Amino acid sequence: MSEQLEPVGVIGVGWVGLVTAACFAELGHEVIARDILPEKVEALSRGEITIHEPGLEDLLRRNAGRITFTTDMSELLEGARLMFVCVDTPPTYSGDADLSRVRAVVQELPEGSDHVLIMKSTVPAGTGESIRRDMPELSYVSCPEFLKEGTAVEDFMHPDRVVVGSDPGDEAAADAVEALYKPLGGAILRTDVASAEMIKLASNAFLATKISFINEIANVCEEVGADVGQVAKGMGLDERIGTSFLRAGIGYGGSCFPKDVSALKMLAGNTGYHFQLLTSVIEVNELQKRRVVGKLEKHLGSLIGKRVALLGLAFKPDTDDMREASSLVLAARLQGEGAEVVAYDPVASERAAELLGSVEMATSALEALDGADAAVLVTEWAEFKDLDWSVAAERMTRPLVVDGRNFLDPEAIVSAGFEYEGIGRQSSSDRRISASS
Repeated sequence: MSEQLEPVGVIGVGWVGLVTAACFAELGHEVIARDILPEKVEALSRGEITIHEPGLEDLLRRNAGRITFTTDMSELLEGARLMFVCVDTPPTYSGDADLSRVRAVVQELPEGSDHVLIMKSTVPAGTGESIRRDMPELSYVSCPEFLKEGTAVEDFMHPDRVVVGSDPGDEAAADAVEALYKPLGGAILRTDVASAEMIKLASNAFLATKISFINEIANVCEEVGADVGQVAKGMGLDERIGTSFLRAGIGYGGSCFPKDVSALKMLAGNTGYHFQLLTSVIEVNELQKRRVVGKLEKHLGSLIGKRVALLGLAFKPDTDDMREASSLVLAARLQGEGAEVVAYDPVASERAAELLGSVEMATSALEALDGADAAVLVTEWAEFKDLDWSVAAERMTRPLVVDGRNFLDPEAIVSAGFEYEGIGRQSSSDRRISASS
């Protein structure tokens, strides 16, 4: 089968690149994956991966014979015509996307190359035009990724849509990219390059807007005694709105939403347009993380000397990614208020320890809760729902939980002996006051 399929090159084997390489190998392609870090290439060549993504390790092991990891760009150029660029484009101090890694890749391409450069990295609209201006003979296709951490393999193998952006003269290159994805069965949208680049930024900005919107609604719900879960359910039944991304909590994080929202805001600003809505989306998200401190102070008063346990550190479950995680802001804010912070995460504790040097790391949820004055559920790992909360209540100095993801069953938590605070819900003390009045 692999002899009948065109080889695929992948440049950059971080999270996106590694998933891309493994999934194309699963489809039967020979894959040459190149990275500039020798230690990463050596580890991957030995079958060792350092990121947590469900299903990825099995995929790499099953297709080890189809994937070659290398630091040699010439090896990739010789072995594959279709090259996916999957390098990081982190924000600069100005908030613009740092395209230095993308530029470095382009500079390594030989003059008159017949390769197809397929941009999987998230880049601002206009990047493709800029690259083509510098290398007019280059075949260039924009193919943004829409993978979600924790379900990336499933997302790749069963996409809801694949966007293939090309400009006049590159139709054959776009046809080749479309052919790669056609076996997956998702809808394929052909656009120009600038539109493809904008689709990725606009999609993430819209989803982030939904999150900030429902968090604002949650804050109002707390003031008027409504339940944001019921409000979101009622909203979501309207097919024009839908239910996805209407879960109130302590804000979004990760590698995509914060970066892409900021990049789109900066892109608009660089053209002279003030994107007021995204300015508010960012502000709401930052403030939401800090509302937890107020909820703790409502019950504990001053946090000086209080021991607060953070349950979950990664920005979402089923990943060890700590980029822009709410736990980072929350831990720093709690320590700033004088609290003693202890934390536990099933997967991300090692990565988190490097970022939260003064935070005590526990090896289990119950260990983190031992002697704590309060617990904050930051990441909705399944094991926290299955925790014996009655035992946890006995081990805590004060059984108080702030459910930052509305993940736990309030009645069950209260029955276990806890005071309960959610997001956009009445607290257990508020319920008692309402019931007695």
